Amino acid sequence: MDFSPVCWFYKCNEFVFDPIKWQRKQMNEDLLDLSKMFNAVKSLVRVPSVDPKYKIALLASKQDHCLVDLLHAWQDGKLPVQISSVISNHDRVGNTHVMRFLERHEIPYHYLSKSKEKNVEDEILGLVEDTDFLVLARYMQVLSGNFLKRYGKDVINIHHGLLPSFKGGNPSRQAGSVFQFPNSVLSFLCFYAFEVGVKLIGATTHFVTEELDGGPIIEQMVERVSHKDNLLSFIQKSENLEKQCLMKAIKSYCELRVLPYQHNRTVVF
Repeated sequence: MDFSPVCWFYKCNEFVFDPIKWQRKQMNEDLLDLSKMFNAVKSLVRVPSVDPKYKIALLASKQDHCLVDLLHAWQDGKLPVQISSVISNHDRVGNTHVMRFLERHEIPYHYLSKSKEKNVEDEILGLVEDTDFLVLARYMQVLSGNFLKRYGKDVINIHHGLLPSFKGGNPSRQAGSVFQFPNSVLSFLCFYAFEVGVKLIGATTHFVTEELDGGPIIEQMVERVSHKDNLLSFIQKSENLEKQCLMKAIKSYCELRVLPYQHNRTVVF
């Protein structure tokens, strides 16, 4: 086998781990030896099915599609994390699908209303201090730079489009439209896309930074649309893209496949 660095990067960066034939401790030692052979800066391997799961909190607003998808994937063992809580600025009533699910699995739900008298970010920090990272599953509130510095760990967000286009939470303003679409930002974006006849729609998962929707991109997905679609199918396709894009990004992150790169970029193996 050719053990040149280029060959190792492209041909040998994936393997099947059998804990019976290859003990976890021995695997660490073997990979550490390989990292020294190639002068690697860092040698770290994580096996989600064996190693302790990352502890996360999910932040969501009114839209449920990403939140429900993550909860069901976690329940089915497809999401290698431990969900400590769900935090929202939307007060869900008790007898709903989401609330019944959370109660059944004993996952706390925290409704944090926004007011001048209290700092919601302080409340969030008090709830997530023991988490490994946060996931914004369509959380329609901007987290301040002060919050990000105080939290000090990664925050992953799903965006309703292909960044860097349509940054922020108000695509109607960027599109220069005079229409009002109160249901959701995603609904308006689909409405605008439908009206102008776009042929591709997309979603982006990225790290949250102080620059609004300007953090390093982890994953992007697109889907083709046409004149055969209507507004409802546009929204359904957009929601499906968001769910798939967010899920794939979280899995890659948990498997340590996402690495920082130069100029605010990432390398995803």
